[in-house]
Amino acid sequence: MRVFFFLLISYMSMAQEIIPLYPDGVPGLKVKDVPEKMTGANITNVTVPTLAIYKPQKQTSNAAVVICPGGGYAVLAYKKEGENLARWFSERGMIAVVLKYRLPQREYFTDAGIRPLQDAQSAIAFVKSHAKEWGIKDVGIMGFSAGGHLAATTSTLFDNPVGEIKRSSEEVRPDFSLLIYPVISLDDNITHEGSKKNLLGPNFNEQELKRYSPEKNITEKTPPVFLVSTTDDWVVPENSIAYYLAAKRHKVPAEMHIYEKGGHGYALTKDNRGPVEKWPEALEAWLKLHKWL
Repeated sequence: MRVFFFLLISYMSMAQEIIPLYPDGVPGLKVKDVPEKMTGANITNVTVPTLAIYKPQKQTSNAAVVICPGGGYAVLAYKKEGENLARWFSERGMIAVVLKYRLPQREYFTDAGIRPLQDAQSAIAFVKSHAKEWGIKDVGIMGFSAGGHLAATTSTLFDNPVGEIKRSSEEVRPDFSLLIYPVISLDDNITHEGSKKNLLGPNFNEQELKRYSPEKNITEKTPPVFLVSTTDDWVVPENSIAYYLAAKRHKVPAEMHIYEKGGHGYALTKDNRGPVEKWPEALEAWLKLHKWL
């Protein structure tokens, strides 16, 4: 009983606060009162994006991380690739913020393709605006699968923030990025077609393909990156490889782990997938190397 009580108190101490990302109104919203839909642990029909803030019982890091769940730009794997990771960071003394971002649903938003990026940029800006209050210096971004694509575009397209809210590039630039089995390129030979079609819609041009292929937009100002993929993933590891090689060319600090087996969507689960299950240990070591943990 005493052990159970201790665990309960420890869990509750990860103070979670959920706030709307746009308290003064969601930009680009065409319709109101759309019910959010949850299927299992996945969410869709997000018209009110939110931030879930996890603060550790004992803060030992001067950094925070914004987490973008994946789901092919069709759903959000919110619990598996959001909440669970926030608790992982919180247990290690780092503030984590789970972003429930809008999907590019054209029936709900004008300029639907920019809305996920607008939400990610707004989330980074929000956390940075609380840096002094929260006792942090750097703000990173993490993404899984299509959320990895969102994190990568946030890490490469900060010079021209999107949408109606005017922000500076410094406000929306992450200080590091963590890309786990990410969709990166929109090139036909390596992209994940579902994510590509959901993001860009049926009509797009070559300029949009380049803009939303993060490996083509890396510069010396791109933040340091940590990447994880597996050889047997249907989001092929060439996505991570392309980003890593571009980062290397521009002298951006980068570390990449490609495991032989593990498939897709493993996040923190332990279900006999082999060595890939140790990727969080590699991440922790990388964060410590850069003094973020």
